[in-house]
Amino acid sequence: MDDRRLLDTRQADPEDAVVKIADEFRRGFAVVERIDRPAVAVFGSARIGEDDPEYELARTAGRLFAAHGWAVVTGGGPGAMEAANRGARDAGGLSVGFNIDLPHEQHANPYLDLQYTFKHFYARKVCFVKPSEGFVILPGGFGTLDELFEALTLIQTGKVEDFPVVLLDSGYWTRMIDWVRAEPLTREMISSGDLTLLHVTDKPSEAVERIVGAYNRRGTIAD
Repeated sequence: MDDRRLLDTRQADPEDAVVKIADEFRRGFAVVERIDRPAVAVFGSARIGEDDPEYELARTAGRLFAAHGWAVVTGGGPGAMEAANRGARDAGGLSVGFNIDLPHEQHANPYLDLQYTFKHFYARKVCFVKPSEGFVILPGGFGTLDELFEALTLIQTGKVEDFPVVLLDSGYWTRMIDWVRAEPLTREMISSGDLTLLHVTDKPSEAVERIVGAYNRRGTIAD
């Protein structure tokens, strides 16, 4: 894998690595430029099946965003990603997948209008954030948690605008929020305002209303 070779100081050729990464950014940005409408990034586990309740949550969210004229951007793989892309397709919307070349688990789902498969995680992450006006996070593992905290860090540090981050499925996320309150917040490693960056709900419609509403308000202020 390219990332593994790049991070191995015994093998990496810095000049060659820079050229390859720059080319991947160019190709990824070219796909981003084809997203001609507001977009939401939806993250979640690749390991859930069609019979999982969270699959239907993701599919409903994708469908509702598309009904509002939004593009749905995912990691392009199976599970929750497939469900969100499928929902966007259900409503005739624009379905985008930024996949990653992995030795297992990840393959492109069949519901993508635009797609690109990355070799480097960091280039892929930038292309998730660049077109997105908000983030919907469904239950998932390390990759999903990585995307969640990446988004929060970018917002907290002012690297991107204060876009909504919505966690779908309160049963999954509530204990994490309780831990954040009990540990980082109590020990003043984050501020109370940082917790307001997160919104937890069980309703895809509420996630859509929160993100689309925030986007519309920003447009009104800009006018």
